[in-house]
Amino acid sequence: MKDSRSLTKQDLKRICSEVQKSPYKMIIITHGTYTMPDTARYLKANLKRKDQKIVITGSMVPLKGFDFTDAPFNLGYAIATVQIIDNEVYLCMNGTTFIPEEVSKNLSEGRFYSIFKEKQ
Repeated sequence: MKDSRSLTKQDLKRICSEVQKSPYKMIIITHGTYTMPDTARYLKANLKRKDQKIVITGSMVPLKGFDFTDAPFNLGYAIATVQIIDNEVYLCMNGTTFIPEEVSKNLSEGRFYSIFKEKQ
């Protein structure tokens, strides 16, 4: 429950270490949206294991009480996606699956997009 803007290099190393030593082949990481792409790129660059499917997801509005949020949809999408993707690191948000190298967050629109594709 740490704001992703407060993640340190040590936090990233710990996340990487936990994934590295995990016995699981399919892993979903819930993460704050501000630095999700950074964490995805860090994991891709630093994980030595190549036999895992890793999906990072989150929500624009945190899941809390009965507030409107995209969290349940994004988590469900991540659960479905992790079952069909290749072994690699991905970021899933709002019904779209991204690779770490392509994803960026548009802060003014509050959404993620691919830097390789034209806006839709």
